[in-house]
Amino acid sequence: MDSDERDIFQFLKTQGVEFTSPREVARRAGGKQKFYEDPEWARPLLGRMHERGILEMDAQGRFRIKPVAQKGKGKRWVAPDIAKILQESGVEAEDTNEGKSELGSDEYYEQL
Repeated sequence: MDSDERDIFQFLKTQGVEFTSPREVARRAGGKQKFYEDPEWARPLLGRMHERGILEMDAQGRFRIKPVAQKGKGKRWVAPDIAKILQESGVEAEDTNEGKSELGSDEYYEQL
């Protein structure tokens, strides 16, 4: 990543799982002077980072850092009544991750 991409990455890391508009990224990641010179400076960089798999985009064109999926033990969520039947037979079927994912380390995103 170049320095502008790092600035964008560090800003989006502070936003967590919230999607952020490209205009807001340009405003807050590059500094006041850079935004006044070119308010759209972040758009091409965000697109490039999205293509490389660092960021994900929602239907409204907002971006966030792509979370790293948690690798479970192959367990899946099942309905409570079926889980009770399976538990009685000795099979554990509840998902311990509950579909959660979190951001990876900076090194993980540097490799992309």
